[in-house]
Amino acid sequence: MASVGVFAATEHWNDASLTPQVMTRTSISDQTDWQQWKDNWDKVKTDYEQVSMAPGADATRMNFGWYSKERADKAEVRISTDKNMSHAKTFKGISKEGTVISGVTYYTNKVEIKDLKPETTYWYQVKVNGKWQASQPIKTGNPNDFTFMYVGDPQIGASAGQTPSEGAAAQDGEIAARNDSYNWNKTLNTALTQHPEINFLVSPGDQINEPAGDQKADKIQLQEYQYAGYLSAAALRSLPEATSIGNHDSLTSGYQNHFNVPNPFTEEANPTKAGHGYYYTYGNALFIVINANNYNAADHQTLIEKAINAHPDTKWRIVVMHQDIYGSGLDHSDSDGILLRTQLTPIYDANKIDVVLQGHDHTYARTYQLSSDGKNHADFDTFKVKGQSGQAHNLLSAALKNKDFKNNYVSQNLCYTIADMQQGVLRNPKGVFYMSSNSATGSKFYNLIPQQQDYIAARSQTWRPTYSVVRITGDTFTINTYDVATGSPIDESYSIVKN
Repeated sequence: MASVGVFAATEHWNDASLTPQVMTRTSISDQTDWQQWKDNWDKVKTDYEQVSMAPGADATRMNFGWYSKERADKAEVRISTDKNMSHAKTFKGISKEGTVISGVTYYTNKVEIKDLKPETTYWYQVKVNGKWQASQPIKTGNPNDFTFMYVGDPQIGASAGQTPSEGAAAQDGEIAARNDSYNWNKTLNTALTQHPEINFLVSPGDQINEPAGDQKADKIQLQEYQYAGYLSAAALRSLPEATSIGNHDSLTSGYQNHFNVPNPFTEEANPTKAGHGYYYTYGNALFIVINANNYNAADHQTLIEKAINAHPDTKWRIVVMHQDIYGSGLDHSDSDGILLRTQLTPIYDANKIDVVLQGHDHTYARTYQLSSDGKNHADFDTFKVKGQSGQAHNLLSAALKNKDFKNNYVSQNLCYTIADMQQGVLRNPKGVFYMSSNSATGSKFYNLIPQQQDYIAARSQTWRPTYSVVRITGDTFTINTYDVATGSPIDESYSIVKN
């Protein structure tokens, strides 16, 4: 049992001015120098019309989203197996009013393309403001043996308040976005250089830092600087990204205006302004992405059951969510991160979820195989504030000052059993495997909780950005996690075999 409390980010962060060289992959990046990045930042930060690309409803589809200054009758994307776009097929979607930035209305555009073949290189073009943009390559994977990159909290702009080595004062939100966007480019370029087999990206949320909950114009502008910095990564032109809604993404419509997710769960009773959970398949894996800023577990249960009913025969069931209900960070893992633990654990068990990928805690943690203890537990409805996870966090922090409440809260969250403690390769194990990812950019780090929880098999905080690589074959799920700077593993490999 660990202590419960609320703590701030540490003084540790990834100062881009100390690491002037970016490991590059010639085909995806010419941003090789910190000074060059700074010189180009004014152009990058206001490039709001960059394209995001997401896995589609299945491996034969792809989703595109982007801003434009002009509204089209139909948003358009065309695709070909030829760089010159001969015999291209055009797909049309929607274009509607989106975010207002500095008094200018930007339209949000969304298109789904279909009938993609596996292991094929395509070229695509997006029409922005009536003009076809330069063609970009995308290679589809093998649905029977694929790999994705799993990252934690890029949170562009979260290094605000830190003092860089090249400056005498703490950096503001915009300069922090410049720093963190550079490091985001570096992480993606490094990972793809070391693991070119990666087919798509999975992010459990907090793409940006600025919640802009009050909708003031300057806050919206800063939020859009951060989205521009996040989407500026050249790697994302050829890397689909399956993002989640983090608490910092959740309070405005910017997330759903930029990203086009498949099968959005619009039936949510407690939606956030950012949008909804969703699901998709890739080969024999079903990915269910939960909007964990909505603390109504009934919504999540309905989404999970809906996704499974649509795809009952997939071998792998993977949940992606922002708040970590089984993490090991000092700031969240024993506070707002477990408001849903008592409710979600039995839902995951009942629906035979294999893996839960989490973020939020800015530390690395890997659990044993866990199961519900089968008992009834408190659900802490008082703190399930609609769409406001930060508000719930503050209310809970105040309540935890009461000794009796704190003791009850901690005891109720001992709602699990350790089903399997094996390490390495596990064959047909019982329980659910949970992972919490550290920061992929180093924009913000938290300390580990002083006493390692009994459900944690391995954890670390090296104060350096990390990323994980997950490979799924017909019968095996394998995850490895690496240090961005060195490319070295930070933990042993963990595999689940189901046959």
